[in-house]
Amino acid sequence: MSESEVSPAGGGKRGRKQSRPDPADGPVAAFAYRLCELKESAGDPSYDRMRGDFGAAASKSALSSAARGQDLPSWETSWEFVRSLAVGVLAQDLETVRREWLRRWEHARAAAEQPPAPAPEETPEQPEVTVPPVRPSEEPDPESGPAGARRRGWILAGTGLAVVLVAVALSAYLLSGPERPIPGDASLMVRETVVDGTPIPTGTSFVKSWDIMNVGRVPWTGRYLEQTGERIGDAECTAPQRVWIRDTPPGERVRVTVPVLAGDKTGQCKIAWKMVDENGDLFFPDQALRPVFFDIAVTPASN
Repeated sequence: MSESEVSPAGGGKRGRKQSRPDPADGPVAAFAYRLCELKESAGDPSYDRMRGDFGAAASKSALSSAARGQDLPSWETSWEFVRSLAVGVLAQDLETVRREWLRRWEHARAAAEQPPAPAPEETPEQPEVTVPPVRPSEEPDPESGPAGARRRGWILAGTGLAVVLVAVALSAYLLSGPERPIPGDASLMVRETVVDGTPIPTGTSFVKSWDIMNVGRVPWTGRYLEQTGERIGDAECTAPQRVWIRDTPPGERVRVTVPVLAGDKTGQCKIAWKMVDENGDLFFPDQALRPVFFDIAVTPASN
Protein backbone atom coordinates (compact mmCIF):
# COMPACT_ATOMS: atom_id res chain seq x y z
CA MET A 1 0.00 0.00 0.00
CA SER A 2 1.41 3.42 -0.90
CA GLU A 3 1.90 6.12 1.71
CA SER A 4 -0.83 8.30 0.24
CA GLU A 5 -3.31 5.49 0.83
CA VAL A 6 -2.65 5.13 4.56
CA SER A 7 -4.48 7.13 7.19
CA PRO A 8 -3.07 7.74 10.66
CA ALA A 9 -5.85 5.81 12.37
CA GLY A 10 -5.33 2.70 10.26
CA GLY A 11 -8.08 3.37 7.74
CA GLY A 12 -7.35 3.46 4.03
CA LYS A 13 -7.85 6.15 1.46
CA ARG A 14 -7.87 4.94 -2.11
CA GLY A 15 -8.43 6.67 -5.39
CA ARG A 16 -6.78 9.38 -7.46
CA LYS A 17 -4.62 11.68 -5.40
CA GLN A 18 -5.47 15.38 -5.61
CA SER A 19 -2.72 17.25 -7.40
CA ARG A 20 -0.94 20.08 -5.60
CA PRO A 21 -1.33 23.65 -6.88
CA ASP A 22 1.79 25.38 -8.13
CA PRO A 23 3.02 27.89 -5.49
CA ALA A 24 4.47 30.00 -8.30
CA ASP A 25 0.92 30.79 -9.48
CA GLY A 26 0.43 33.35 -6.71
CA PRO A 27 -0.18 33.78 -2.97
CA VAL A 28 -3.48 31.85 -2.98
CA ALA A 29 -1.91 28.87 -4.74
CA ALA A 30 1.08 29.02 -2.37
CA PHE A 31 -1.25 28.92 0.65
CA ALA A 32 -3.12 25.93 -0.79
CA TYR A 33 0.22 24.24 -1.51
CA ARG A 34 1.07 24.48 2.20
CA LEU A 35 -2.34 22.98 3.07
CA CYS A 36 -1.59 20.02 0.78
CA GLU A 37 1.82 19.59 2.44
CA LEU A 38 0.16 19.48 5.86
CA LYS A 39 -2.41 16.94 4.62
CA GLU A 40 0.30 14.64 3.29
CA SER A 41 2.33 15.00 6.49
CA ALA A 42 -0.71 13.74 8.40
CA GLY A 43 -0.94 10.61 6.24
CA ASP A 44 -3.16 12.13 3.51
CA PRO A 45 -6.56 11.22 5.02
CA SER A 46 -9.71 11.68 2.93
CA TYR A 47 -11.87 14.75 3.44
CA ASP A 48 -14.59 12.51 4.83
CA ARG A 49 -12.17 11.26 7.51
CA MET A 50 -11.03 14.81 8.25
CA ARG A 51 -14.67 15.62 9.04
CA GLY A 52 -15.80 12.36 10.64
CA ASP A 53 -12.72 11.18 12.54
CA PHE A 54 -10.73 14.35 13.14
CA GLY A 55 -13.54 16.88 13.71
CA ALA A 56 -13.14 19.34 10.82
CA ALA A 57 -16.28 21.52 11.04
CA ALA A 58 -16.39 22.35 7.34
CA SER A 59 -18.04 20.69 4.37
CA LYS A 60 -16.17 18.22 2.20
CA SER A 61 -16.47 20.55 -0.80
CA ALA A 62 -15.08 23.50 1.22
CA LEU A 63 -12.08 21.47 2.39
CA SER A 64 -11.39 20.22 -1.12
CA SER A 65 -11.72 23.72 -2.59
CA ALA A 66 -9.27 25.11 -0.03
CA ALA A 67 -6.57 22.73 -1.28
CA ARG A 68 -7.13 23.51 -4.99
CA GLY A 69 -5.70 27.02 -4.76
CA GLN A 70 -8.16 28.77 -7.06
CA ASP A 71 -9.80 30.97 -4.41
CA LEU A 72 -8.58 31.85 -0.94
CA PRO A 73 -10.76 30.01 1.60
CA SER A 74 -12.20 31.85 4.58
CA TRP A 75 -10.16 31.80 7.75
CA GLU A 76 -12.83 29.61 9.38
CA THR A 77 -12.50 26.94 6.67
CA SER A 78 -8.71 27.24 6.66
CA TRP A 79 -8.55 26.80 10.42
CA GLU A 80 -10.80 23.71 10.39
CA PHE A 81 -8.58 22.21 7.67
CA VAL A 82 -5.42 22.90 9.66
CA ARG A 83 -6.75 22.16 13.15
CA SER A 84 -8.10 18.73 12.25
CA LEU A 85 -4.70 17.64 10.90
CA ALA A 86 -2.01 19.58 12.77
CA VAL A 87 -3.71 19.25 16.15
CA GLY A 88 -6.04 16.28 15.72
CA VAL A 89 -3.59 14.00 13.92
CA LEU A 90 -0.08 15.35 14.45
CA ALA A 91 -0.68 16.46 18.07
CA GLN A 92 0.91 19.89 17.60
CA ASP A 93 0.28 22.73 20.04
CA LEU A 94 -3.08 24.37 19.22
CA GLU A 95 -2.15 28.01 19.95
CA THR A 96 1.19 27.78 18.16
CA VAL A 97 -0.47 26.27 15.09
CA ARG A 98 -3.27 28.84 15.11
CA ARG A 99 -0.90 31.83 15.29
CA GLU A 100 1.37 30.50 12.55
CA TRP A 101 -1.40 29.62 10.09
CA LEU A 102 -3.33 32.82 10.78
CA ARG A 103 -0.20 34.76 9.84
CA ARG A 104 0.09 32.78 6.61
CA TRP A 105 -3.58 33.26 5.78
CA GLU A 106 -3.43 37.03 6.39
CA HIS A 107 -0.29 37.28 4.27
CA ALA A 108 -2.00 35.41 1.40
CA ARG A 109 -5.11 37.61 1.66
CA ALA A 110 -3.10 40.85 1.69
CA ALA A 111 -0.98 39.75 -1.27
CA ALA A 112 -4.04 38.61 -3.24
CA GLU A 113 -5.83 41.93 -2.69
CA GLN A 114 -2.98 44.02 -4.06
CA PRO A 115 -3.97 45.61 -7.42
CA PRO A 116 -1.97 44.47 -10.43
CA ALA A 117 0.90 46.68 -11.49
CA PRO A 118 -0.08 49.20 -14.20
CA ALA A 119 1.05 48.43 -17.70
CA PRO A 120 4.04 50.50 -18.83
CA GLU A 121 3.17 53.53 -20.92
CA GLU A 122 4.10 53.37 -24.54
CA THR A 123 6.91 55.69 -25.58
CA PRO A 124 5.82 57.93 -28.43
CA GLU A 125 7.74 57.47 -31.62
CA GLN A 126 10.53 59.98 -32.10
CA PRO A 127 10.70 61.83 -35.40
CA GLU A 128 13.40 60.59 -37.73
CA VAL A 129 16.47 62.80 -37.69
CA THR A 130 18.45 63.12 -40.87
CA VAL A 131 22.19 63.55 -40.36
CA PRO A 132 23.73 65.80 -42.98
CA PRO A 133 26.66 64.35 -44.91
CA VAL A 134 30.18 65.33 -43.88
CA ARG A 135 31.69 67.96 -46.11
CA PRO A 136 35.27 67.49 -47.29
CA SER A 137 36.39 70.58 -45.42
CA GLU A 138 35.40 69.06 -42.02
CA GLU A 139 37.87 67.26 -39.76
CA PRO A 140 38.01 63.48 -40.38
CA ASP A 141 36.78 61.11 -37.66
CA PRO A 142 39.80 59.90 -35.61
CA GLU A 143 38.12 56.50 -35.18
CA SER A 144 37.82 55.93 -38.88
CA GLY A 145 40.42 54.12 -40.88
CA PRO A 146 42.63 51.13 -39.96
CA ALA A 147 43.82 52.48 -36.58
CA GLY A 148 40.28 53.09 -35.36
CA ALA A 149 39.21 49.64 -36.52
CA ARG A 150 42.04 48.05 -34.53
CA ARG A 151 41.08 49.96 -31.40
CA ARG A 152 37.43 48.95 -31.75
CA GLY A 153 38.52 45.33 -32.20
CA TRP A 154 40.55 45.42 -28.99
CA ILE A 155 37.62 46.90 -27.05
CA LEU A 156 35.19 44.27 -28.35
CA ALA A 157 37.64 41.46 -27.61
CA GLY A 158 38.15 42.69 -24.04
CA THR A 159 34.41 43.06 -23.47
CA GLY A 160 33.75 39.55 -24.81
CA LEU A 161 36.41 38.06 -22.54
CA ALA A 162 34.89 39.81 -19.50
CA VAL A 163 31.43 38.47 -20.35
CA VAL A 164 32.80 34.93 -20.68
CA LEU A 165 34.61 35.15 -17.32
CA VAL A 166 31.48 36.42 -15.55
CA ALA A 167 29.39 33.65 -17.12
CA VAL A 168 31.88 30.98 -16.03
CA ALA A 169 31.98 32.32 -12.46
CA LEU A 170 28.17 32.51 -12.27
CA SER A 171 27.80 28.96 -13.61
CA ALA A 172 30.29 27.64 -11.08
CA TYR A 173 28.39 29.35 -8.25
CA LEU A 174 25.00 28.04 -9.36
CA LEU A 175 26.27 24.50 -9.86
CA SER A 176 28.01 24.43 -6.51
CA GLY A 177 24.75 25.12 -4.63
CA PRO A 178 24.47 26.64 -1.14
CA GLU A 179 27.09 25.89 1.49
CA ARG A 180 25.99 23.00 3.69
CA PRO A 181 26.01 22.79 6.58
CA ILE A 182 25.21 26.50 6.83
CA PRO A 183 27.68 28.26 9.16
CA GLY A 184 26.02 28.68 12.57
CA ASP A 185 23.27 26.15 11.81
CA ALA A 186 22.79 23.49 14.51
CA SER A 187 20.11 21.10 15.71
CA LEU A 188 19.50 18.96 18.79
CA MET A 189 16.87 16.29 19.37
CA VAL A 190 15.78 16.78 22.99
CA ARG A 191 12.78 14.47 23.37
CA GLU A 192 10.89 11.72 21.56
CA THR A 193 7.89 9.47 22.02
CA VAL A 194 7.57 5.70 21.40
CA VAL A 195 10.95 4.59 22.73
CA ASP A 196 13.09 2.09 20.85
CA GLY A 197 11.87 -1.48 21.07
CA THR A 198 8.25 -0.60 21.85
CA PRO A 199 5.98 -3.52 20.85
CA ILE A 200 3.32 -2.56 18.31
CA PRO A 201 0.68 -5.15 17.25
CA THR A 202 0.37 -5.87 13.52
CA GLY A 203 -2.17 -3.78 11.63
CA THR A 204 -2.28 -0.97 14.18
CA SER A 205 -1.08 2.62 13.96
CA PHE A 206 0.76 5.05 16.21
CA VAL A 207 2.25 8.54 16.07
CA LYS A 208 5.99 9.07 16.52
CA SER A 209 7.11 12.53 17.70
CA TRP A 210 10.46 14.27 18.07
CA ASP A 211 11.12 17.56 19.84
CA ILE A 212 13.98 19.19 17.93
CA MET A 213 15.64 22.40 19.14
CA ASN A 214 17.25 25.03 16.95
CA VAL A 215 20.46 25.50 18.95
CA GLY A 216 22.24 27.48 16.24
CA ARG A 217 22.04 31.05 14.93
CA VAL A 218 20.15 30.37 11.69
CA PRO A 219 16.32 30.65 11.50
CA TRP A 220 14.67 27.53 10.08
CA THR A 221 12.30 28.11 7.17
CA GLY A 222 11.24 25.79 4.36
CA ARG A 223 12.60 22.67 6.04
CA TYR A 224 11.39 19.08 6.08
CA LEU A 225 12.26 15.69 7.49
CA GLU A 226 12.66 13.19 4.66
CA GLN A 227 13.23 9.46 4.84
CA THR A 228 16.84 8.47 4.27
CA GLY A 229 15.81 5.47 2.17
CA GLU A 230 17.39 2.98 4.56
CA ARG A 231 14.87 0.73 6.29
CA ILE A 232 15.97 -1.92 8.77
CA GLY A 233 14.03 -5.01 9.79
CA ASP A 234 11.72 -7.65 8.39
CA ALA A 235 8.44 -5.92 9.33
CA GLU A 236 6.78 -3.64 6.81
CA CYS A 237 5.78 -0.31 8.33
CA THR A 238 4.31 2.59 6.37
CA ALA A 239 5.06 6.26 7.14
CA PRO A 240 5.13 9.54 5.17
CA GLN A 241 8.17 10.00 2.95
CA ARG A 242 8.43 13.66 3.94
CA VAL A 243 7.00 15.79 6.78
CA TRP A 244 7.06 19.56 7.12
CA ILE A 245 8.96 21.38 9.90
CA ARG A 246 7.29 24.61 10.93
CA ASP A 247 9.37 27.79 10.91
CA THR A 248 11.60 27.79 13.98
CA PRO A 249 13.79 30.72 15.13
CA PRO A 250 17.05 30.13 17.02
CA GLY A 251 16.58 29.04 20.62
CA GLU A 252 13.13 27.50 20.09
CA ARG A 253 12.07 23.90 19.72
CA VAL A 254 9.65 22.33 17.25
CA ARG A 255 7.69 19.10 17.51
CA VAL A 256 7.69 16.99 14.35
CA THR A 257 5.34 14.01 14.15
CA VAL A 258 4.77 11.18 11.71
CA PRO A 259 1.82 8.76 11.61
CA VAL A 260 2.99 5.15 11.25
CA LEU A 261 1.04 2.02 10.29
CA ALA A 262 2.45 -1.35 11.28
CA GLY A 263 2.05 -3.97 8.56
CA ASP A 264 0.95 -7.57 8.81
CA LYS A 265 4.46 -9.00 9.14
CA THR A 266 6.13 -9.29 12.54
CA GLY A 267 9.72 -8.31 13.35
CA GLN A 268 11.84 -5.20 13.69
CA CYS A 269 10.88 -2.02 11.84
CA LYS A 270 13.22 0.99 11.77
CA ILE A 271 12.82 4.06 9.53
CA ALA A 272 15.01 7.20 9.70
CA TRP A 273 14.59 10.80 8.51
CA LYS A 274 17.04 13.68 7.92
CA MET A 275 16.50 17.42 7.49
CA VAL A 276 16.22 18.64 3.85
CA ASP A 277 15.02 21.65 1.88
CA GLU A 278 12.17 21.61 -0.67
CA ASN A 279 14.55 20.22 -3.31
CA GLY A 280 15.61 17.32 -1.08
CA ASP A 281 19.11 18.71 -0.44
CA LEU A 282 20.46 17.92 3.03
CA PHE A 283 20.98 20.76 5.48
CA PHE A 284 23.42 18.61 7.45
CA PRO A 285 25.24 16.38 4.94
CA ASP A 286 27.52 13.48 5.75
CA GLN A 287 27.48 12.75 9.48
CA ALA A 288 27.06 16.34 10.72
CA LEU A 289 23.64 15.41 12.10
CA ARG A 290 22.46 11.92 12.99
CA PRO A 291 19.02 11.10 11.59
CA VAL A 292 15.95 10.86 13.80
CA PHE A 293 14.17 7.52 13.64
CA PHE A 294 11.76 5.08 15.21
CA ASP A 295 12.71 1.47 15.96
CA ILE A 296 9.80 -0.74 17.01
CA ALA A 297 9.02 -4.44 17.35
CA VAL A 298 5.93 -5.46 15.37
CA THR A 299 4.26 -8.25 17.34
CA PRO A 300 1.33 -10.56 16.55
CA ALA A 301 -2.04 -8.94 17.16
CA SER A 302 -4.00 -10.39 20.04
CA ASN A 303 -7.22 -12.20 19.14
